[in-house]
Amino acid sequence: MAGSVAPHAVVLGLLLLAGLAAAQRGTTPAAAAAPAPDPGCNGIELTYNFGDRTKIRPFVSDKNKQPYAFRANVTVRNSGTRSLKSWAALVTFGYDEILVGVDGAVLTGGGDLPYNTTEDAGNATSFSGYPQTDLLTPIATAGDLSQIQASVGIVGTLFAGPGFDPLPTALSLDDPAYACPAATNLTSKAYPSSYLALVTLENNAKLGRLDNWRLSWEWRRGEFIYSMKGAHPSEVDTSGCIYGAPGQYYQSLDFSQVLNCDRKPVILDLPLSRYNDTQIGKIDNCCRNGTILPKSMDEAQSKSAFQMQVFKMPPDLNRTKLFPPSNFKIAGASSLNPDYTCGQPVPVSPTAFPDPSGLDSTTLAVATWQVVCNITTTKGAKPKCCVTFSAYYNDSVIPCNTCACGCPANRRGPTCSTTAQSMLLPPEALLVPFDNRSQKALAWAELKHYDVPRPMPCGDFCGVSINWHVSTDYSKGWSARVTLFNWEDVDMANWFAAIVMDKAYDGFEKAYSFNATAVGKNTIFMQGLEGLSYLVKQTNMSGIDYLVPGKQQSVLSFTKKLTPGINVVAGDGFPTKVFFNGDECAMPQRIPMSSGFGNRLSRGLALVLFLAASAFLLLQQ
Repeated sequence: MAGSVAPHAVVLGLLLLAGLAAAQRGTTPAAAAAPAPDPGCNGIELTYNFGDRTKIRPFVSDKNKQPYAFRANVTVRNSGTRSLKSWAALVTFGYDEILVGVDGAVLTGGGDLPYNTTEDAGNATSFSGYPQTDLLTPIATAGDLSQIQASVGIVGTLFAGPGFDPLPTALSLDDPAYACPAATNLTSKAYPSSYLALVTLENNAKLGRLDNWRLSWEWRRGEFIYSMKGAHPSEVDTSGCIYGAPGQYYQSLDFSQVLNCDRKPVILDLPLSRYNDTQIGKIDNCCRNGTILPKSMDEAQSKSAFQMQVFKMPPDLNRTKLFPPSNFKIAGASSLNPDYTCGQPVPVSPTAFPDPSGLDSTTLAVATWQVVCNITTTKGAKPKCCVTFSAYYNDSVIPCNTCACGCPANRRGPTCSTTAQSMLLPPEALLVPFDNRSQKALAWAELKHYDVPRPMPCGDFCGVSINWHVSTDYSKGWSARVTLFNWEDVDMANWFAAIVMDKAYDGFEKAYSFNATAVGKNTIFMQGLEGLSYLVKQTNMSGIDYLVPGKQQSVLSFTKKLTPGINVVAGDGFPTKVFFNGDECAMPQRIPMSSGFGNRLSRGLALVLFLAASAFLLLQQ
């Protein structure tokens, strides 16, 4: 993307691809400016859509013998008045195609893959529907496409020169009861009333992330979405087209194939399982279930992309009139995702993308716009996570602040104080939901002769809490243990955290159960080890009558060699800021005080053992 970008921004790139007719070949429906394809085949319509091809090795000097990997799709649709039983489609290939994958059908002759369409079938290859062997009529199914239409995904290798889409020479039903006319080739038709757009979301925020992103915008000139790959609208609705201006103008267009006619569509990412879907997947950086991570965590996962075919309305019916949508909005589904505010599209230098014909070259988009969405914090907004402090030299845990993440206005249950300071707790209370802590807090206050506020303080109401425990302190170094608690009802995949250590940063050595890196500006970045990046949700545990939080834990070691004069007990061993999944957590307003050593260490070790035992029980379940 051209132009500078704010360091805490998600960038939306809107590409309008060059060579509109070429980019749409074989997939663009008939517009008002061109006649619709002949349905033919006595009520059965067959379509062969060539998807894409990629040059593969070996590279040879004879361009017509150069191998290309290709993807295509055959669609068989019953638009007649009688059911099509045990359907089979006959495709006459013309470029020595070798089929290596077939989805939605089987080879009629029972041939094995890879299948040479020239040697094994004389170019005429028959596909029999499986598992959908019969196609019912629109009348009997109220036009249900899942019952009247079948699609065959094809993956293979072909041998042809670049610069065109190698289509079959013939296409028909493999059934003598049907007489099919010659196929109509739509390759050379250009449709100035539509265009293909590639939308790319790129995360430039150092710690921000999005989970299950939702992207929306506003069409300004009556456009509508005909098709998409790599994403899908939250609602498939064509009523706005059928009963509006598009239905009057595009009278020959089959609106049952249109995807969305909303003026403000909401777009969602596809799950990973749909990446290899030849009809709606196969877009680089698509199909990640809406997860966009910061580059500091995983640069390969910091982008998301999808492609869509957009139809325009008069007076914009030529290739030079291109207008981006406006009023973009993006948000994540997780309560821990930050809020973003997006600017308006700004034109930038046209983006280069791989040549769609398979040539070893790049092609410039017709136009490119950039939208920058910055992380924003609403005045008075509360954090979504909080931090607790504890240490080997003090029995008590300093809990999260009262109402650290906000207190509900209409909270049910006993009356509590939103202003009273949170009560010190025994270490084991960290594993108990706040509503079940009262007895432990009161018993601990009585044992330690602490004052008890009346009414007692409200909880923190945070979905995630993080305990920082100073474990050891000796002449040459010290250690701390960090524990993550997930009080939400959903698992947190690919979590990450960052801690700011103003005095101890230079002495950081390693984390033992997390991946941790010193990234500068006194910040240590942490994430789960490979295969251990899920922070599971709160769950039931056998023998316990309350929900237990999901948790992960690691010890961090520090040396004093590079931090002479550090006073761990006085406060230098505690972070000044903590971030979880990009959100800055609420910090305690005090630190544990040193009041002796003795039996404090054993209680700290007991917390470790209890956590370990809890984790073992969860694994056993």
